[in-house]
Amino acid sequence: MKELKKQYKKILIDYIENQSERDLYIGQNFTRQLLQKNVAPEEVIHMHKQAMEEIFPELPEVSKRGYDFLIEVMVYFGLTLKEHQSLLEQQEEMRIEMNVATKIQSVLLKTTVPQIDGIDIGMLSIPIRKMNGDYVHFLNDENNYVGVAVTDVVGKGVPAALCMSMVKYGLETLEYAENNPSHVLEVLNRIIEKSVDDSMFVSMFYGRLDLARSIFTYGSAGHEPAIYYSAVDDTFYGLGAKGLLLGIMPEMKYEQTEIQLYEGDFIIMMTDGVTEFRHDAQLDLRKIIEQLAFMHRHLSAQEMCEKLYEQLQELQEDGLDDDFTVVILKK
Repeated sequence: MKELKKQYKKILIDYIENQSERDLYIGQNFTRQLLQKNVAPEEVIHMHKQAMEEIFPELPEVSKRGYDFLIEVMVYFGLTLKEHQSLLEQQEEMRIEMNVATKIQSVLLKTTVPQIDGIDIGMLSIPIRKMNGDYVHFLNDENNYVGVAVTDVVGKGVPAALCMSMVKYGLETLEYAENNPSHVLEVLNRIIEKSVDDSMFVSMFYGRLDLARSIFTYGSAGHEPAIYYSAVDDTFYGLGAKGLLLGIMPEMKYEQTEIQLYEGDFIIMMTDGVTEFRHDAQLDLRKIIEQLAFMHRHLSAQEMCEKLYEQLQELQEDGLDDDFTVVILKK
């Protein structure tokens, strides 16, 4: 520090005497040394004050006080600047992490809706931010079964994207769509419990449709209940099932239930972003969804999904509050 003060004093004297562009340029380059040595702004002003007092011993007292005031101001400025730079660094780290997570999701977690004779399937998943916290996976094999997993991961960034990858990996290891929903959920529960941080929460609704017999079997791990419309009864039913979130208890058992589907029936599977309005807790969103679905039941499953999104979004004053994912199976 002593050497820096000596250099600064000489640069200052040269500039005061000559007031040349060259001396000013030397002074500007001197700031690089100050930055390399992590000299704080208030220390630079203190250095300048000392140099001025040595060059001009008769420096007025009022000027010295002015320097003292500036030093105190710059102490606070320096602290604020460090906090601001730290915040910018954190934001940049979050931005990079989110970009990585988004790439993982777009490359590894693509969802393809199967085209199957005798059943109409529609799906719509709209993220509220760059990364989608919802994930849908279909299992379809030659044994006349189709399985669908609707998942909601409560977490952020790369960990959430990796968690979804675990879900996909677990589902793909099962290989066949004919597996019982209770078995599927129990396998995924063990995988997630071993692999995912305790701060991460995963809910899932898993359904399996036997295409030959038109029997839909389902189970749930703490997920939003599906909605079933029976054309024969002209009535909506909730498809709820008991089961903890995935990854909470490794030996958790999940129940499953089955229903018979008939011509004109359909099932709506969704995440809680579809059924929750934060600005109006009094609204019965499930009832509204039933009304909208009934109104558009003549449309294809995909068109029904799009209409639900469009009209539910109109009900929100400031747009949707959460990721929006809906899957419709229509007989």
